Amino acid sequence: MKHSLYLKFILAYMIFGFLSFFTIAVFSSQMTLNYLTEKEAEDLYREANYISSNFVRNYYSDAADSRSLATIHSHFQALDTYLDADIWLMNTDGTVLVNSAGNYSSESATVIEDFDPTDMGSNYYMISRFYGMFREDTLSVAAPVTYNFKPRGYVLIHMPMSVLTEKRDSLLNITYLTLLFIFAFSLLVLGVFTFAVYRPLLKITLAARQYAEGNFSYALKIAGEDEIGQLAATLNYMAHELGETDEYQKKFVANISHDFRSPLTSIKGYVEAILDGTIPPEMQEKYLRIVLMETERLNKLTSGLLTLNSFDTKKNRLDITDFDINAVIKDTVASFEGRCTARHISMELLFDARQQFVSADMGKIQQVMYNLLDNAIKFSPDNSVITIETTLRHEKVFISVKDQGVGIPRDSMKKIWERFYKTDSSRGKDKKGTGLGLSIVKEIIASHGEHINAISTEGVGTEFIFTLPRVHTEES
Repeated sequence: MKHSLYLKFILAYMIFGFLSFFTIAVFSSQMTLNYLTEKEAEDLYREANYISSNFVRNYYSDAADSRSLATIHSHFQALDTYLDADIWLMNTDGTVLVNSAGNYSSESATVIEDFDPTDMGSNYYMISRFYGMFREDTLSVAAPVTYNFKPRGYVLIHMPMSVLTEKRDSLLNITYLTLLFIFAFSLLVLGVFTFAVYRPLLKITLAARQYAEGNFSYALKIAGEDEIGQLAATLNYMAHELGETDEYQKKFVANISHDFRSPLTSIKGYVEAILDGTIPPEMQEKYLRIVLMETERLNKLTSGLLTLNSFDTKKNRLDITDFDINAVIKDTVASFEGRCTARHISMELLFDARQQFVSADMGKIQQVMYNLLDNAIKFSPDNSVITIETTLRHEKVFISVKDQGVGIPRDSMKKIWERFYKTDSSRGKDKKGTGLGLSIVKEIIASHGEHINAISTEGVGTEFIFTLPRVHTEES
């Protein structure tokens, strides 16, 4: 995979390792050497002051003789072995009286003509070849020897920088080995990343590609409760929902095509029959009324679709007001008086209070009541009773519409809210229905943040119950 996340991660990992070694090799190396130099110079300077005060000072207080210098030389040689450094005693004029690196001789003394103690500046040490006396860079410290408040000479200690370099390299080797171990151990992180992140991401990418191609049945198998597992579960859920949506859209198109085709076919057939004279003039009014009825059915179907679309696009705004739900129910019941009288269906109103104020969009709640009552009348037998009841419980008003009709089959209960869905009894008894009434009811109640349920038994009847928030008023 070109430019994949995994390759980028490995590249970043290798760059991190290289930069770590480079930083230690360049910056840490010099910093470690500087630290060792400071520390060693401090220790050597402290040692030089001790030698000056305890071994050399008496030489300048007594008469100079070879035996005293020889004694100093023997002490210097012993300290040379201990310190692994050359120790000198030098006069202020640059004459080296004692050098622990060689044999003592009172006759031959080395003179450093250009020696100047101020060359060290404010420091008590310097790194150089000390006026050409050494073949390599050397750490030199100088402690003055004073007598009667006057400098008489200097005790100098010289340590080759190669000694400090070896110490630095030893420390850095330990650091390199430690870093190498950490770098190797961190490969476990790369392994964990590979199995816990990278491989699941490959599976997720493959699943997303399958879903994009329309294969919503593809199962993404990633277990776990971490973020990757949650992402996989979310994608599986999304695929399931998209699959159902895709299936729903196919059914939607099939249903709407069927419900539009039937009235259009009737209208086309009757109009053509009237135009070509198949239907005689005395019979044309009858069939024109059928055409008008089918046109009204199409208009009703279109209005229902527009209503549902307004909820789907969330452009439908609710006009929330406080009103008496009992009064709305009475007005809606009155609009069905003609149909009920013709079929000898009675409406029974059971209110637990004379007035029951709720907060909702009154126009849309009227539409809910109209659709529910229309359904109840449609599926109720003649000489039956439809009961409408309002009850207050826990600051909610429960509105119930109960009929004594044919009931809804158990396998159809979950489908009654789907658009264009009709039970077999509905299609057989009333072909004028659009199958959108209960879908509209569901959307309106849901837009109010409330719930609606259906309870039905075949051959006994069906009850729809929905809730609305109660409003406290002085009158109530």
